[in-house]
Amino acid sequence: MWHNSPLKSDGIWFHSCSFGEARAIKPIVDTLPKESLRMTTTTNTGYKAISEYTKESRYLPFEWLLWFWTTPQKILVVMEAEFWYLLFAIARSKGAKTILINARMSDKSYHKYYKMRWFYKKIFDQIDEVFAQTNKDAQRLESLGAKNITITGNIKLSHLPSPTKKLTKPDGLIVCGASTHEGEEELILKAFEALKRDEHHAKLIIVPRHPERFEKVALMIEEFANQRYTTQRYSQNQTLTSDIVLVDTLGELVNIYAISDIVILGGAFVPIGGHNAGEAAKFGCKIISGKHYFNQRDIFQAIEGIAVVEDFNLTKRVLQHAQLKRCSIKQRSDISAILESLRS
Repeated sequence: MWHNSPLKSDGIWFHSCSFGEARAIKPIVDTLPKESLRMTTTTNTGYKAISEYTKESRYLPFEWLLWFWTTPQKILVVMEAEFWYLLFAIARSKGAKTILINARMSDKSYHKYYKMRWFYKKIFDQIDEVFAQTNKDAQRLESLGAKNITITGNIKLSHLPSPTKKLTKPDGLIVCGASTHEGEEELILKAFEALKRDEHHAKLIIVPRHPERFEKVALMIEEFANQRYTTQRYSQNQTLTSDIVLVDTLGELVNIYAISDIVILGGAFVPIGGHNAGEAAKFGCKIISGKHYFNQRDIFQAIEGIAVVEDFNLTKRVLQHAQLKRCSIKQRSDISAILESLRS
């Protein structure tokens, strides 16, 4: 507890879980006085992101410790699906207005939650306002007891990140294996091996989702290359001249998207739920995804041109890359209602 002191009182407290969620709230955070910001998360990558907003950034303690840890705040803003009963109840009991933003309810989660709707009704009794991603999300949340629901679209599309630096695009076709998870790098490497026979100058850039997997993926790439391909680690050399590059640093994916021709988007070739395709679509990349994108359905629906394939068809689809469309974003979201609620 002494290494994770309570937040200063009387601020606007944002709680987000992942790195992506913490990055997604930036357009909202940027409109607020910095001295009012309070941030919590439960992941190391999330903490890295929120620490850039304010020094008043903490890890959220175990739920039962919140009784002793929570300080009175003006507002509690929680991202997406962090349905912690005590988090809302304690913050509200200490005077905070409680808001759930970017709220979503996947097919899989809804059936499970609906069986325990009596419990989720107790949670939503502690939430003053809900800002849902889609009409379907709103209907499902309402059936669980949510009230004062506004549909805003997915805030992850409201302000997509811009490159932090300009990379020099190497010659040849650039393929990015983005936000990959266990079991996905093997599929991508196999597809790249087939592509390399036709596109001799093609290059593959692999960006694992979780930094704790960097070393394992590095060994996998070295074993796969086996002196047939040149390899490098981005942390040691940023020239992107090798056949296969492992990006083993955080915060570089948007810079890689800006120079990529094809993006094989991870998190959907295994049942993770997918990742934000809008960040790659912003640059007109050709995007290939697996079928397990259940947490990103609304984002995928807002983007034109994504190719969704079974894992065993990935190689075939990569070889047919000339037939793929460059992706574009059909619709964005509107966070003005959220901003109005915070200001009021």
